[in-house]
Amino acid sequence: MNELTLYKIVLVTYVAAAVLAFLALNVLDAPYGRHVGKSWQGPTINNQLAWLVMESPAAVLFGFCFLIGSHRDTLVALVFLAMWESHYLYRAFIYPFRLRTSGKRMPVLVASIGFTFNILNAYLNGRYLFTFSGGYSNGWLLDPRFLLGTLLFFAGMAICRNSDAILRRLREPGQSGYQIPHGGLFRWVSAPNYLGEIIEWGGWALATWSIPGAAFFIWVLANLLPRARANHLWYRRHFTEYPSERRALLPGLW
Repeated sequence: MNELTLYKIVLVTYVAAAVLAFLALNVLDAPYGRHVGKSWQGPTINNQLAWLVMESPAAVLFGFCFLIGSHRDTLVALVFLAMWESHYLYRAFIYPFRLRTSGKRMPVLVASIGFTFNILNAYLNGRYLFTFSGGYSNGWLLDPRFLLGTLLFFAGMAICRNSDAILRRLREPGQSGYQIPHGGLFRWVSAPNYLGEIIEWGGWALATWSIPGAAFFIWVLANLLPRARANHLWYRRHFTEYPSERRALLPGLW
């Protein structure tokens, strides 16, 4: 079996797993953050370490795929590398150390799933973009799909980081409780950070115009739509004064 055949098998399995994850998350809340609860009996690790372990493979392996790629010597390849790493270098090596989650721990199961997902995702996207795609000509930089996708990517990233900053400011150093967030897109939805991720990776799928990019976007939807709903319902259960006009993810709709 050559690598391309293996790649196709992994890609199909990856998409099938997204469908299963979506079904599971509509029945059970992932034991993460506010949803861990006292019922979770499995082993846990430090929250910041968990984020580092989960997210760093995406940055490292994607970079490795670029280095060994046969179609990396173009401006388009460098732009895709910069886009991906601008998200994952931040998420792996900056974001965890800005968290104000004193004493918080993450289930090893969740960290392991995240670690595995990021290895597969970085491999599928990196190997396609820098090898199996056959390369993108520099004319792709002027293609409307690339231009719109890149705009969405960075707009989504800005929404994510702004929402993360609002959540971080809710806690003083050493605090770990939950409060009602206000400001930014929290005015209309309970999970603008998830909305930002969806916009960001939808933009990636459009900018790369690739099957693995679209598969990644399917995974983002499968993971974040149920989690946004779960977080929204959690806020409503725990805060009687929670703003009634807020929706889970889409302003005025859902």
